Amino acid sequence: MLKFLQSFKSLPSAWLLAVQLLMLFTAPLTHQIFNHNAFAWFLGTLALLMVAQIIRVTAMYTVVGMLCVIPALLLSLVVMLGADSPSILITAHLFEAAAYLCAAYGLTRYMFDDRYLTRDELFAAASVFTLLVWAFAFMYSACQLWDMNSFNLENGQARSWVDLMFISFSVQTGTGLSDIVPQSDLARVLVSLQMFGAVMYLALIVSRLIALQYIRHVPKK
Repeated sequence: MLKFLQSFKSLPSAWLLAVQLLMLFTAPLTHQIFNHNAFAWFLGTLALLMVAQIIRVTAMYTVVGMLCVIPALLLSLVVMLGADSPSILITAHLFEAAAYLCAAYGLTRYMFDDRYLTRDELFAAASVFTLLVWAFAFMYSACQLWDMNSFNLENGQARSWVDLMFISFSVQTGTGLSDIVPQSDLARVLVSLQMFGAVMYLALIVSRLIALQYIRHVPKK
């Protein structure tokens, strides 16, 4: 247990990445009742606690980060207990998105503070990518709760959580494989913001990792 705690403390981004991938793999089993599924809620809460740890140990301003994480945890518990009010769901998803964005910002600051490429930078780069995907998926969900016609409907039904995750991954990677189309103005604005964020991720973070790898192997004079 002590070794586990030490590994978590030294590589929090790696554990956060593992939890998010587990959330992705189990999403098809829980997306029909996402807001009230105990296992999905447990993984989401665990991810938010890891986000809190990342915010605490990185350069992100702790108070601002905790003001996003704590309400997100409380609201997710309220939703898990059966709250179905659209306003509560929208607020919960917006706070969760803000918490993920704070963690992504903190990890980005952490990567830019280092001078050499290490294993933790690679995990942090992957975690920032998934944090952005989850943040926009929560914003898409809030947008759809606000206006059910934000995205093209499927058999007259709103898009599921898996659909929203899929469009977020599609936009973030720039593959354009999604058959889900934003229709409302707000949804198109959010998709445009994610496109911009994805381009900046490639331009800043990936190029930074390449530069750190080059600096590491420059021969000493």
